[in-house]
Amino acid sequence: MPNEELQKVDMKIKALEQKKRVLEHKVSNEVRKKRTKRLIQKGLLLEKYLEEEILSLEDSEKLLKILADFKNKNKEYINEQIQNLNTDIHE
Repeated sequence: MPNEELQKVDMKIKALEQKKRVLEHKVSNEVRKKRTKRLIQKGLLLEKYLEEEILSLEDSEKLLKILADFKNKNKEYINEQIQNLNTDIHE
């Protein structure tokens, strides 16, 4: 009898481990899909506002480095402008 109970518990453990693997896979797929969507959306915005499609990948990276440097040196100004845009949108 104890051996049968042990086997049942082992089977439950295996079933739960399998269920856990399935759920982990599902979660990782959802995270990947959300990241992919976000990257595509940001790429589209980059092309829309910076006419990025005419630059090579290397030049795009250089442009982004320049913009990142500007952003890092002007954080307060950038944050104020974002706040102003948010205020304008909600009015």
